[in-house]
Amino acid sequence: MTNPFTFNAKPFDTAQLESVFGPARAFAALSIDVTEKLVNAQFDAAKAYTDANLAQLRQLVEVKDAEGLRSYVEGQQQVAKDLTERLKEDAEKVVALQQDFVQESQKLTEGSVQQAQEGLQQATETATTAAKETASKSSASASSKTK
Repeated sequence: MTNPFTFNAKPFDTAQLESVFGPARAFAALSIDVTEKLVNAQFDAAKAYTDANLAQLRQLVEVKDAEGLRSYVEGQQQVAKDLTERLKEDAEKVVALQQDFVQESQKLTEGSVQQAQEGLQQATETATTAAKETASKSSASASSKTK
């Protein structure tokens, strides 16, 4: 019994397969690269925020008197400022990654469209040549029959 889901690639040459799957493969590779960068950025941010929170908790545990509490509370302003700056930098990093992804996607799309146009032009020329040859053979055959 044959498997109905088997694909026989023998009728296709490498150039044909590349023209079909090449753009999809390039876009998938770009998507994977961007996803990896975004995940790494999230890991870095999570680690930085976790480290900052743990450091604050350790400082809070060390508070033993009113002066220590006052010092801790005053330090919270700097911590809030630092975390706000980190959030801003992280947001800018994500925006930059997204912009790079959009630009690279546009380049891939433009390349795919150009490749498709060239393929269509080539197919049109091939079809035109074949039609002229067929018409030429048909008229030659018709003229030989009328003689």
